Amino acid sequence: MASNKYVVGRASDLAEGERMIVEVNNRSIGIFNIDGKFFGLANNCPHKGAEMCKGHVVGHLSSPAPGEFEYDTSRKYVMCPWHGWEFDIATGQSYFDPTGVRTRPYAVEVEGGSAVISEVDDGEASYTPGEYALIAQDPGFALHEGIAGDLDGRKPGPYTAETIPITVEDDYLVVNFRPVRPPRAARKVEETA
Repeated sequence: MASNKYVVGRASDLAEGERMIVEVNNRSIGIFNIDGKFFGLANNCPHKGAEMCKGHVVGHLSSPAPGEFEYDTSRKYVMCPWHGWEFDIATGQSYFDPTGVRTRPYAVEVEGGSAVISEVDDGEASYTPGEYALIAQDPGFALHEGIAGDLDGRKPGPYTAETIPITVEDDYLVVNFRPVRPPRAARKVEETA
């Protein structure tokens, strides 16, 4: 069974207010660090397919009355670089057509290195593209890790090299491909409305 979780990088590599674009399972995803919280969005605008996550990040601008403006920096939107369509970074919701257009949000979790290692070992998280590249370059790595089985007709022999346990002491960003759903209490409010 394929995993829904993918390790995409170290949390420390994405400073507050920055973004990175990653390729996961043949999908381009923008990862944003907004006030220390991490969010993921599909990196294609539903309008014309632009690399949306490369657009400007802006706050929420509203006008309670003519000539009055309020700018809320706590709510962040990414603007499509081609036509300026705005999407809420936390939810993927659009506000130019709130009932018809949105982009796919992805849950991004920060997990400690030891948790990531155990999830990869248990098959709950998949290897990153960089690890797949290592497997392709070094069949011995793949056989040792038990992820390639029979490579080019090779079978493991009776001898095993000594291995040294390695600990990982950093926090990592993990993208979850399961659909993001509103919390249960919020769904009940929406259903009754």
